[in-house]
Amino acid sequence: MKNISFLLLGTNLGDRKKNLALARTAIEVSIGRVVKASSIYQTAAWGKKDQPDFFNQALEVETEMSPEKMLGEILDIEHQLGRKREERWGERTMDIDILLFGDLILNSADLTIPHPRLALRRFVLAPLAEIAGGVHHPVLNATIRQILEACDDELAVHKIAD
Repeated sequence: MKNISFLLLGTNLGDRKKNLALARTAIEVSIGRVVKASSIYQTAAWGKKDQPDFFNQALEVETEMSPEKMLGEILDIEHQLGRKREERWGERTMDIDILLFGDLILNSADLTIPHPRLALRRFVLAPLAEIAGGVHHPVLNATIRQILEACDDELAVHKIAD
């Protein structure tokens, strides 16, 4: 059975556009077909602010994997692209988050879907709304576009490339 999931890619080290492209290719190879990709957005770092700006991109991915299997593949891709988990919200070559997985609501020790901070972060909502504005959030009972409009995160988000 095919599942539709939405992922967010983020990078603030190295050649950020190349990192995003490499991650998209790896996702196509090991997880599933990328149905849609948002524009690339630039944002200041969230949480830990004394680091380079991030490039972010949302993807719609069609997969036959379970969310747990997908998470394992994502961790492998991040590692292949040089991700080192040394500091919460620290600099990284690649971060891939599962934002939504169909209508699934999952709270396990390793994975929470929908992403628990999705509604609080403009840098997540802006690219996601571009490709999935009408998608319904299964917990908040609102569309992604409505959640973006209500978001009070003041961090600037700038579209830099299609």
